[in-house]
Amino acid sequence: MEFVVSSDKKLLPYGMMNFADIRLDGYYYVDKTMYIPLIERSNRYFFFIRPRRFGKSLTLNML
Repeated sequence: MEFVVSSDKKLLPYGMMNFADIRLDGYYYVDKTMYIPLIERSNRYFFFIRPRRFGKSLTLNML
């Protein structure tokens, strides 16, 4: 059985924290800007609690 890797597949930006690089270099990205109004309407403080390498810094960089 032979596997063919398609050249149109995007790479995962594992460990990348620069939003501009991810968008400009064509990495896989899920647009979550629809959540910005929810963040803005939240209480005074917003606490991002996620495991390591889960996109906390990338999310803040995007905002």
